[in-house]
Amino acid sequence: MNPQLRRLLLDLGPLFIFFGTFQFFGIFVATAAFIPAILVALAVGYYLERKLSPMAIVTALIVVVFGGLTLYFKNAVFLKMKPTVIYLMFASALIGGLWFDRLFIKYALSFEFELPEATWRSLTWRWGIFFLALAALNEAVWRNFSEANWVFFKVWIILPLIFLFGAAQAPLLVKHMKHEDTPAA
Repeated sequence: MNPQLRRLLLDLGPLFIFFGTFQFFGIFVATAAFIPAILVALAVGYYLERKLSPMAIVTALIVVVFGGLTLYFKNAVFLKMKPTVIYLMFASALIGGLWFDRLFIKYALSFEFELPEATWRSLTWRWGIFFLALAALNEAVWRNFSEANWVFFKVWIILPLIFLFGAAQAPLLVKHMKHEDTPAA
């Protein structure tokens, strides 16, 4: 199987398990299914790739903590806040890293792209602000709409938004990518 497709299935599989379980059994059973699903995906990913991304580890940890709090207290607010916390952590790491002259997005993507520092900086700002917007959007939706609407939003709106935003960065990447086969002027 294609490594990128496998990674996508491992990343999204637990979310789809959550969504499917929610449709039939509600938020608490879906949460109880989501926690082991994300841990299994993490274990399978490690078994197949012999490495774990820091983002996957942090996400799994937050799912376990907030999902556990949701189940323990029988209060879905913890689970609804989980995306906000994750997005704020990513935004803080990216934007905060800029203050310390650290381009964390470069560390995560430099194996895929070779870009000038100014482009990495621009990409960092873009993703950081995007994650702040996602955090605000998640807060607005879970506080103002039904639980079913929030679950739908989390799976079928947020995911496409992330993919579309990533695709919208392609022109910046293509414009500034360093090509080894391009002759020097």
